[in-house]
Amino acid sequence: MTRQLHETTTNIFFLINILGSYEVSELLNSSFRRAVWYPSKVLKGSGNENGRRFSVVAKIKKGKKHDYPWPDNIDPDIKDGYLTYLSHFKPLDEKPKPVTLPFEKPLVDLEKKIIEVCRMADETGLDFTDQIGSLENKYQQALKDLYTHLTPIQRLSIARHPNRPTALDHILNITEKWVELHGDRAGYDDPAMVTGIGTMDGKSYMFIGQQKGRNTKENIFRNFAMPTPHGYRKALRMMKYADHHGLPIITFVDTPGAYADLKSEELGQGEAIAHNLRTMFGLKVPIVTVVVGEGGSGGALAIACPNKLLMLENSVLYVASPEACAAILWKSSQAAAKAAEKLRITAQEHFKRKIADGIIPEPLGGAHADPVWTSQQIRLAITEAMDELTKMDMEELLRHRMLKFRSIGGFQEGKPVEPERKRNMKPSDASMLNAADIDSDLEKLKKNILEAKVPSDPITEQAIEKLKQDVDKEVTRAFISMGLQEKLESLKLELSRATDNQTVKRNLKVKADKLMQEFKQNLSRPGAYLGLKQKLEKLRMVSRLIELKEKGWKLKNEINQRIPPEIKAKLEQLEKAQANLSKGDLLDKDLVEEAIKAKKELIEVLKSANLEIVGVAKRNVADAAPELQEKIVSVKKEIDGEIERVIDVAGLHGKIEELKAEMAKDSSSPKVEQLQTEIREGIRAALDDTALKQKVENLRREFASSLQADIDDKVTAENGRW
Repeated sequence: MTRQLHETTTNIFFLINILGSYEVSELLNSSFRRAVWYPSKVLKGSGNENGRRFSVVAKIKKGKKHDYPWPDNIDPDIKDGYLTYLSHFKPLDEKPKPVTLPFEKPLVDLEKKIIEVCRMADETGLDFTDQIGSLENKYQQALKDLYTHLTPIQRLSIARHPNRPTALDHILNITEKWVELHGDRAGYDDPAMVTGIGTMDGKSYMFIGQQKGRNTKENIFRNFAMPTPHGYRKALRMMKYADHHGLPIITFVDTPGAYADLKSEELGQGEAIAHNLRTMFGLKVPIVTVVVGEGGSGGALAIACPNKLLMLENSVLYVASPEACAAILWKSSQAAAKAAEKLRITAQEHFKRKIADGIIPEPLGGAHADPVWTSQQIRLAITEAMDELTKMDMEELLRHRMLKFRSIGGFQEGKPVEPERKRNMKPSDASMLNAADIDSDLEKLKKNILEAKVPSDPITEQAIEKLKQDVDKEVTRAFISMGLQEKLESLKLELSRATDNQTVKRNLKVKADKLMQEFKQNLSRPGAYLGLKQKLEKLRMVSRLIELKEKGWKLKNEINQRIPPEIKAKLEQLEKAQANLSKGDLLDKDLVEEAIKAKKELIEVLKSANLEIVGVAKRNVADAAPELQEKIVSVKKEIDGEIERVIDVAGLHGKIEELKAEMAKDSSSPKVEQLQTEIREGIRAALDDTALKQKVENLRREFASSLQADIDDKVTAENGRW
């Protein structure tokens, strides 16, 4: 070093003698900037015109000292622990914040009470030992009851707990020595897959596991324990290494699944998993797998083809997550609890079906309640399994592994298989009805509204309320899918805090109008949100119909109040006469005249109420539709023909002729009424009118429906018009 510095100094003075001090200064300055890419002036040269004075100033940037992968001084005599400089996994600077799961809220209340009593004891100095002991006993009992009867979805939430110990936590707790190994020998090292060699009870093992993060920063670095193809090839390299050196393999499964982005698929994610599956069945060393969290699909299975599969008490193993399963089968992730139960994802279900070979107990509250104790239970289970497997030779190990997987599942022989089995699955879009269903529901609501005899019908109100709730849910989903939910929540918060300031209200109104305009613009896209559009249109039509119905009721009450009792009595008599006429009785002429008079009086009453008479609906056959007119004519001909037949059979032609002659003389004579009664009774006695009555009744209903539809279309009650 001294010799090189001496030679460099000699060369610098040689250049000074040849070029002069100023030129050398500029040359050194520019060359140094090019060498180290330093933007400021690192070398400063100064000299007079004669070149007799020269000085050099150099600034050297100190490099950052790093402890990865190798420190400056390595202790060659290390006896235990692990080489921290070979791992990114370091103790956390801060203790993880406690996280309360939704089903644990009853325990939180008890914890708050215990803390409150302890605080009171500290502040007052009084003895609350009995109260604290009683509350702690209640807490322990509630904790035991809660964790003894966990549902599958609750166990899934425990397996995903943010503070649950990770694979490296367990490895560091159960090993005396540990060194992490990196790389897939292809230029990549996936941090989501950790591998290394560790010792337990003086024996060396190859550890492979999927590593989750302990906080957001670590989760991003570990890719939330979703390995890429590089991670599976890294695990494959370590398996082959262990197989070559005769090291038993221990794998820890804790992943929601393999990473399924475009880059991973391009790099051969499926091929990497398949290669691992094939290779693991041919490894000649014992393999034990422990599911410490969640094991998702092929991403978990790629390191889980062992001789012994062990699962922590609250771990889960599934082919598809309950949320994904619910989205496929029930078209909603809200059915995840139902899917978790149907999928049989828990350790207890897997042990019952001989997929798992053992269940490792966890402390009450989950593995995160006491990670060290949980790790020791894992160590005991692994040691017991390894003691059994190490007694087998190579052929027995391979056959044992093969038979384990061949025994999974059930088989039926001699039973015919259905060529096609239909599944009772939910429609593709639960919230979207087809056009026929929309029209059917709308017709039912319309019929209920029109036939209601009171302004508010409970059944109709219930149907409309349900429709409004469905629309609210659809609108909320639409806001979320459009990415407008945050804006909506922000606007709601501003509205709740708004004062009586008119400027603030105007600004909020502008924001609300802008948000609604953006929502309507997204909603108006062709083919988008069809279910919501149909329900909005349906709700709009029903609201309009209810509005018209309410106006009709209001107008009817107003008219009824203005109609004198005498006119009401005449109208009631007219209705009774019409009922008698339908039965075959003759209509009284005086009553007809009174009805005409009542009609004129009613028109005068309506005019006095500032209502203009636009038109009057008449119950006339001519008002019916052409198809209905043809039916009426046909039924009339049939009735006339039947009456003629009865007259012939009963021999009433003579009496009819006699009636005609008497009516020509005096239509009001008693003889006329007597003959009419005899003829009517004779026809009724010989006439079988059951079929005719049914036809007439059906025809009357059709005519009434047609007339009501015509009234709905032609009669309005707006702006004082009737």
